[in-house]
Amino acid sequence: MASPELNDILQMLKERAEAIAANPPTLEEKRAGSDAGGQAFEDLTGVTTEAVNANGVPAEWVAAGDADPNRTILYLHGGGYVVGSIISHRGLAASLTRSSKARVLNVGYRLAPEHRFPAAVDDALEAYRWLLASGADPANVVIGGDSAGGGLAIATMVSTKDAGLPMPGAGICLSPWVDMEALGESYVTRAALDPMLTRAGIQAFAKEYLGDADPKSPLASPIYADLSGLPPLIIQVGTSEAIYNDATWLRDHATKAGVDVTFESWDEMVHVWQRYAPTLPEAQQAVDRLGEFVNEKLGAAVPSAD
Repeated sequence: MASPELNDILQMLKERAEAIAANPPTLEEKRAGSDAGGQAFEDLTGVTTEAVNANGVPAEWVAAGDADPNRTILYLHGGGYVVGSIISHRGLAASLTRSSKARVLNVGYRLAPEHRFPAAVDDALEAYRWLLASGADPANVVIGGDSAGGGLAIATMVSTKDAGLPMPGAGICLSPWVDMEALGESYVTRAALDPMLTRAGIQAFAKEYLGDADPKSPLASPIYADLSGLPPLIIQVGTSEAIYNDATWLRDHATKAGVDVTFESWDEMVHVWQRYAPTLPEAQQAVDRLGEFVNEKLGAAVPSAD
């Protein structure tokens, strides 16, 4: 049974959806709302932040006091490639650095419609190149993201492989969006359960991101990509998500390609519930599982040099 705190989250999301339907926001208002929504659940206790320039891509180090400087999560925020930012996902990055004891590089890739596909993929790959050039051991790097960022994480790893760069040690996909056409049956079967996403909404994001590009492009919809050679992945998705089929398709496609996949389906959870870790018990539990996964796949922490 879900925690009582989930009801508060669901009510908040319902009221937000009703307000948006009654008074559709501008793009600028959507982006400001995304940032404010993230900050509302932000807990930076014991965490430091530092802005950096990652090969021309704005980014921010988010690190708990006990984070191992030799291990990194390169994190790609969600938001349909149209909204979301370093600010909106700073809180989730803070939760991840605490649970994994790895530093998080929170990446502010370019957004559509000003910068359409493949700008986000290009920026994410540049940030990874910057990490490698800075001396990061790829075996101690995780590439992760939520929603659009989850699909982008897969696209970045595919681009890494195509570029002949060393692969990261693992990947994290939270409620990943990997199908630009929104073909999943779950958009219908779980529509009444999801207070956030609709097929029409997802298709609108896809149009803004793709422009005239093919929705089946492997780096836009990674369910069409060659996933062989990717590192171990963890996929978390909630059973109340309209985007649920994207997660199962990614699991099946990656498994068929020989990838080591850990798949977790969380009862009654909503889209990217992990962001609510400071107040929602199931969110903290999910983040804790991500920390366990990182520690398992990257091995024991490497001591810092004296």
